[in-house]
Amino acid sequence: MKYTEVLKRLKSMANPDALEGMARYGITATKSYGVSAPKLRTLAKEIGKNHELALKLFGAGILDARLLAALIDDPKLVTRSQMESWVKQLENWGDCDCCCSVLFDKTPYAYDKAFQWSKRKAEVVKRAGFSLMAVLAVHDKKAPDEKLAQFLPVIKRESIDERSLVKKAVNWALRQIGKRNQNLNRLAIKVGEQIRLIDSRSARWIASDALRELKSEQVQARLKQKLALRRQQ
Repeated sequence: MKYTEVLKRLKSMANPDALEGMARYGITATKSYGVSAPKLRTLAKEIGKNHELALKLFGAGILDARLLAALIDDPKLVTRSQMESWVKQLENWGDCDCCCSVLFDKTPYAYDKAFQWSKRKAEVVKRAGFSLMAVLAVHDKKAPDEKLAQFLPVIKRESIDERSLVKKAVNWALRQIGKRNQNLNRLAIKVGEQIRLIDSRSARWIASDALRELKSEQVQARLKQKLALRRQQ
């Protein structure tokens, strides 16, 4: 499918009524058609993996095209410079988390970028760093605990950032790491307790919210069951 044809397809699926709802959830963009996620996934499946088309679509300046680009790009062909270029063009938490969870996390540079972006000043770029940490904790099944535990000091360091997109992603990363297994749960709770003592409204919220979930009976029971199943294998 050609670039111009894809743009026409996206425009034909436009849903202006959805834009207001998206805005209420903080998803705003310079230009967006309001195409639903299921329709984007169906179109992505029809197109298949296409790196060159993804590059063109991402540069179209349309939110829906950026989301589609992330869905059809081939992570094996993504470069460091492409990731840097794309992350600077993201406009909200929606396209940020989409890129991190369907594309960036599958590249060989995911861990490096998570660390690098966590230090950036730009709100969406910094969020991308912690969004990557959160999705890697879920998607990278082969990662040893030590690899994910390296994120915990970074989470603590940046817990004082009061900006909404950042603090919610920091919280998300802490929770996802802590729900991976019992060992990481203990480590995440320990860091959460340290964060709670920091004199920062953001840090206190991040810690209290994460600790509530990580210490919950539901999470503890699931982690215990997970360990029991692993021992049976």
